Amino acid sequence: MMEEQTRATESTHSDGNGKGEGNGAGELVESVLSAKVQPVPAASGLSSRGQPVFEPVLDSEEAAGLLHIHPKTLQRLARNGEIPGFRIGKLWGFRASVLNEWLESKTSS
Repeated sequence: MMEEQTRATESTHSDGNGKGEGNGAGELVESVLSAKVQPVPAASGLSSRGQPVFEPVLDSEEAAGLLHIHPKTLQRLARNGEIPGFRIGKLWGFRASVLNEWLESKTSS
């Protein structure tokens, strides 16, 4: 009886690394896009109700996942001014909308 409960519990939990099942990268992109990135009116920076809109900031791992590069590569590019990003203390931050504009400018040239 105890072994059956243990097996049932193990089968309902993730694989132990905190990610669950799936390929990881696709899930990261989907979760970042669906959960964190909200449309931001570019012209005024105000919502339809006239209140300021705050765009969530992506960390190095989230932004690197969207660009399909290693987080350290992203940090190096940001440090050299090749990609838009900012530091708060030791942590790098990136806005998804700015990264999208940067990527579009790189692909159109």
